[in-house]
Amino acid sequence: MLAAVLLLVGAVLILVGCAMFIVNAFKVSVAWGLGVLLLAPVGLVFLVKNWKESKVSFLLQLGGVILVVAGMLLGPPVSIP
Repeated sequence: MLAAVLLLVGAVLILVGCAMFIVNAFKVSVAWGLGVLLLAPVGLVFLVKNWKESKVSFLLQLGGVILVVAGMLLGPPVSIP
């Protein structure tokens, strides 16, 4: 039960962080927003160049990933047939 809750909360945090990151990119300019939305390397460049604007969204995503990994590790083992 705890593993499922961790997975769910982590997934929600990742989605919220992603949405915030894309909105922040569009707030800077339409070109940044489209680049972040369509090309992954542009997102990394945007993160580095605009750290103050995108710090919260990045940390939300990082926290979500940590919760998802914790939920996967605490879950029951899955046997592969």
